[in-house]
Amino acid sequence: MKFFAVLLLCFLSVTVKANDQEMENIRANYAKAISNKKLCKAMIGELSVKTGNPVHLAYLGAFKMIWAKHIINPIAKLSTFNKGKKDIESAIKEAHHNVEIRFIRLSVQKNCPSFLGYNTHIEQDKQFIRDNENKITSVRLKTMIAAL
Repeated sequence: MKFFAVLLLCFLSVTVKANDQEMENIRANYAKAISNKKLCKAMIGELSVKTGNPVHLAYLGAFKMIWAKHIINPIAKLSTFNKGKKDIESAIKEAHHNVEIRFIRLSVQKNCPSFLGYNTHIEQDKQFIRDNENKITSVRLKTMIAAL
């Protein structure tokens, strides 16, 4: 019995480390996707198959919104942007207390054109992030927030 408990703990430790590494890769690619069309498309494909995680859904929405910058057709741009917006808002409804999701929305709202009308939560998200910064464990996420 003791052996199985140790084995389970080892498995859980490896799984947690793999999940942490996966999130660090997503975070690193988030900043790069603005100037890397191929990477942006790859991240959309990767995140599209991941379900049940609101942080993944928020990043999927953000990558879709970034993808809209890479599209030439204005109608397709707006459609893609709105799909990304819907994903982010769904993620927030599912986990409104999550600092990373609120950061994602804030970063998009601060960087998208104002005529799109997606800028109504900037101050609310800034305050939420300030109030909950102590909950962030990722150094990369803290750096991304500080750069915003």
